[in-house]
Amino acid sequence: MVRASTRGAGVNGLPRLDSARPVTSMDLWPGAWTVLLLLFLLLLFLLPTLWFCSPSAKYFFKMAFYNGWILFLAVLAIPVCAVRGRNVENMKILRLMLLHIKYLYGIRVEVRGAHHFPPSQPYVVVSNHQSSLDLLGMMEVLPGRCVPIAKRELLWAGSAGLACWLAGVIFIDRKRTGDAISVMSEVAQTLLTQDVRVWVFPEGTRNHNGSMLPFKRGAFHLAVQAQVPIVPIVMSSYQDFYCKKERRFTSGRCQVRVLPPVPTEGLTPDDVPALADRVRHSMLTIFREISTDGRGGGDYLKKPGVGEARL
Repeated sequence: MVRASTRGAGVNGLPRLDSARPVTSMDLWPGAWTVLLLLFLLLLFLLPTLWFCSPSAKYFFKMAFYNGWILFLAVLAIPVCAVRGRNVENMKILRLMLLHIKYLYGIRVEVRGAHHFPPSQPYVVVSNHQSSLDLLGMMEVLPGRCVPIAKRELLWAGSAGLACWLAGVIFIDRKRTGDAISVMSEVAQTLLTQDVRVWVFPEGTRNHNGSMLPFKRGAFHLAVQAQVPIVPIVMSSYQDFYCKKERRFTSGRCQVRVLPPVPTEGLTPDDVPALADRVRHSMLTIFREISTDGRGGGDYLKKPGVGEARL
């Protein structure tokens, strides 16, 4: 007698499964791969359409790639930096890995005044802060043995935070004034004993309005305490190629101007407010001089109320 097969139609038309045949996704969802293929083709058509037709979509794509690429590069840098451990010399590795990003976005960075860097002594760099794109200008002009002072939240930014820690970046908790002052005192000693330079954004936060916010005085207290010069650096406005409010990110030009160092020998903490105001005034003057909106030689900065901030 011929044995009847157990394979055949089951309940509601679903295939009856026997013990000799494994269950596959195609048994349960015969059209699953077709649906995935259709979704892939839809995305393949939709993404280029958004890229060419929607400036906002292009902005978000570019910023997503910018941040993602930096995180990926940090992953590559971590094993190399880990050989030395936490060391300011690792900043050279990060700089080398990040220098090419400006070419990916068609941004030309022009540096002027680099000869103003003191050749062989510690100093404090102060720079205006517009967006995360400041990283491009910073890497272009970053002097040797120089590390930024950053907010503590960056330490938890995945691979980027770990790479920054290995490169000697100094993290401060701005919400705890006592801790920040203690860290600054330690930095002052490090400047003198280990021949380190530090890079500070005295505005304290990113400023997208095309001007400069009032300066916080921590960097100036640091320079006066250590009796080292202050080197102001000004990055021109990004308005001709980048605007967060307008969701615009194209190619363009950025000028980075290094100003003559400002001495602090003989100054005391009482001199810090006037010192901060004087440095900010000189930086704001240069900022207006070198900035342009790309549509008429700097008209953006001439609008009433733009470029002005209370001291």
